[in-house]
Amino acid sequence: MKYLKKIDPQIFKAILGEIKRQDGKLELIASENFVSRAIIEAEANVMTNKYAEGYPGRRWYNGCQFVDLVENIAIERAKKLFGAEHVNVQPHSGSQANMAVYFSMLNVGDTVLAMDLRCGGHLTHGHALNFSGKYFNVIPYGVKRSTERLDYDEIRRLARAHKPKMILAGASAYPRIIDFKKFREICDEVGAFLLVDMAHIAGLIACGLHPNPVPYAEFVTTTTHKTLRGPRSGVILCRKQFAKKIDREVFPGIQGGPLMHVIAAKAVCFKEALNPSFKKYQAQVIKNARALSDALSKKGYRIVSGGTDNHLLLVDLSDKNLTGKDASRILDTAGIVANKNLIPFDRRSANLTSGLRLGTPAITTRGIREKEVAKIAELIDIALKSPKDTKVLNTVKKKVKKLTRRFPIYKDLMMDLKRA
Repeated sequence: MKYLKKIDPQIFKAILGEIKRQDGKLELIASENFVSRAIIEAEANVMTNKYAEGYPGRRWYNGCQFVDLVENIAIERAKKLFGAEHVNVQPHSGSQANMAVYFSMLNVGDTVLAMDLRCGGHLTHGHALNFSGKYFNVIPYGVKRSTERLDYDEIRRLARAHKPKMILAGASAYPRIIDFKKFREICDEVGAFLLVDMAHIAGLIACGLHPNPVPYAEFVTTTTHKTLRGPRSGVILCRKQFAKKIDREVFPGIQGGPLMHVIAAKAVCFKEALNPSFKKYQAQVIKNARALSDALSKKGYRIVSGGTDNHLLLVDLSDKNLTGKDASRILDTAGIVANKNLIPFDRRSANLTSGLRLGTPAITTRGIREKEVAKIAELIDIALKSPKDTKVLNTVKKKVKKLTRRFPIYKDLMMDLKRA
């Protein structure tokens, strides 16, 4: 980035600071990951200059032969990865992917059944301040109090009572396997479409480590970051019969020109995910999540639902005299980055929360395994037990630094920047 350093040293300095922050801290935010150098290079390219409104072979602008090539490659790789009939790789985010499905299949005021945010759902699953809650009648479903797992009998009861036009499955903070077959059965019983938001678990699904929703759902949306370990963006997969509706809703419905440099990075992401080594990585993500869950449980922390089947876990801090907000701040001071999160039936507000969401995709990308995960759990415990002890928190921070030096993420990039 020598040109950036010369032209805009302030931005160069900020980017350098962010690289150092990522490299020097333990990233446990479940929705974050570290992309490969190839993806960084693919996204930072001259395709950012090209307007490409429309679709390959049907653009509104001339000069699209190379961006057409890239978009077609991305589409075919995504189809192969998930077994989809049709793929739209143009959504700028997972939220916009969801919006396109909502607007293509529903009318304002239609009823949707979706997961309650307080039980693990996402903003686009019906939050009052989100487009989904503003324009549609969203009926929330949740989990059983006794198990903190999806209550399919209750979901069926709600579906029969409210006759939704669409049922949405998927979550942003649910640590267990989702039974898409059961959702399909419920949808068929009440005549509803099934939309699956697999943003968090897409990487696991790509490798067969979580059931694939594509055979069961009319529509599947995902982000390409998180477990998929690609650029921050979105994708829609759907059955062939809905292809025209989805494509028309993405463009010109809710977006203009696609971000072709990001689509190039998505294509690289899909290629990496098709490599056999990616399955080994995802298997380690799950092993690390279970190891972290078990280690924290042994130290006296209650883990929501009793454990995890995927890449994340929820820690209940209700009996620790700590809010999720407090805990995430304390850990960040100690070099461990996590996020506050509501837990099922949380008595605290979304601003405070009683929970902490922890995820293992990013630390697994670094090469960290179960042995180091046990050490991370110990450091989390030490920090949370000494929230006001600066000396203890600094000691934890030093140990975190030592661990991150053993598992650097962008060593070659740091060297390039030092030479810039």
